[in-house]
Amino acid sequence: MSHVAFSDLRTAAYCPRKCYYQRRQDDDDRKSPPEVTEIRELEPRYESLLEASIDDLGAEPIALPLAAYRDRLAETRQRLEETDHWKRLREPDARNVLATGRHCRGIVHKVLGDPLEPVLVSAGKPPENGVWESQSVHAVAAAKALAWEHERSVERAWLEYPAYGAIRRIDLTTRRKAAYRRALRAVRGLDGPPARIDNRAKCGACEFAEECGVRTRTLRSLLGFG
Repeated sequence: MSHVAFSDLRTAAYCPRKCYYQRRQDDDDRKSPPEVTEIRELEPRYESLLEASIDDLGAEPIALPLAAYRDRLAETRQRLEETDHWKRLREPDARNVLATGRHCRGIVHKVLGDPLEPVLVSAGKPPENGVWESQSVHAVAAAKALAWEHERSVERAWLEYPAYGAIRRIDLTTRRKAAYRRALRAVRGLDGPPARIDNRAKCGACEFAEECGVRTRTLRSLLGFG
């Protein structure tokens, strides 16, 4: 059985129907847009960003007010230095590693050693606490692939949000692993479009909404006028 891509697992955890339509695209259409690459390229430059002037920060793809961004990144560094993780994250054992596990494969943005842990770099916004479920599934997939290759257990993973100066570490709990298995089953069962999800809030910004046939509610209808 072929390996499932990390990206498909992440999308299926968000919406299996979106994953179905996404997998029908050409490979060129599935490449990350340039703005995603630009945000991820902030990550190796945290130290220089902390020293940069406000004017220089203004040229970067940062999602917060510039002074607030610098303050948050400084707080993140201080917190991680207190637990000896900042240096590990700044000097990983490897970057952009193609990891292949028993069931899935994909790029791990950074690999840490002692202990072995994957790091994923997100171009998006972090939730108020923890990480998004789709990212949790992605992290479990990356951890399982590394564990399979290195024949070692992996118990934790990291998510970095460079545009927000935030770094989160998560435990790979039983609940997270169960969500990963559900996403894996969903991807492998995509022989046709699955049922639409109930959470239509996810549909408004979906590029496949028209093809999917979902009707998103307008502000007028939400107010009871249509």
